[in-house]
Amino acid sequence: MNYTIRPMELGDAPGFNVLRRMPGVFENTLGLPSERVQHSIDGFQRFGPDDHIFVAVLEDGTVIGSAGLQVCTNPRMRHVGTLGMLVHTDFQDQGIGTALMKTVLELADNWLMLMRVELEVFADNQRAIHLYEKFGFEKEALLRMSVVRDGQYRDKYKMARIRVSGEALT
Repeated sequence: MNYTIRPMELGDAPGFNVLRRMPGVFENTLGLPSERVQHSIDGFQRFGPDDHIFVAVLEDGTVIGSAGLQVCTNPRMRHVGTLGMLVHTDFQDQGIGTALMKTVLELADNWLMLMRVELEVFADNQRAIHLYEKFGFEKEALLRMSVVRDGQYRDKYKMARIRVSGEALT
């Protein structure tokens, strides 16, 4: 399978929306079933210089994954970024998540000099938790009953990776 990881473009919005709403992906986002493509387009148009979004795309342009890193804009938290990631169900367990994670963390470590990258993940999403732990993320807190999914309150973990300046990316 040939795919490319590149910065997201406005034309990726429809494919990104399909990815976000896909069964097997959607349940692990904070999106709603009624989300429209325009929601993704509007979100892309609001991105600023502290928003770094990458997509994994097939040769035909199909979006099969996405990873985003938002740097905190508060001057006292400029060393912190928040990570989000999605991978198409047909391409999970094929290295797409690992490649996206490497891309985002290389940016965080070597260009943005972030010391802390944090994320939230559903507590039952073992596949994602395993990926994050592989890259040095640690569970910091259990956020009990913090989100609704399928008519029930669900738990999430707050996870973070702390990197002291000069440490090598793993």
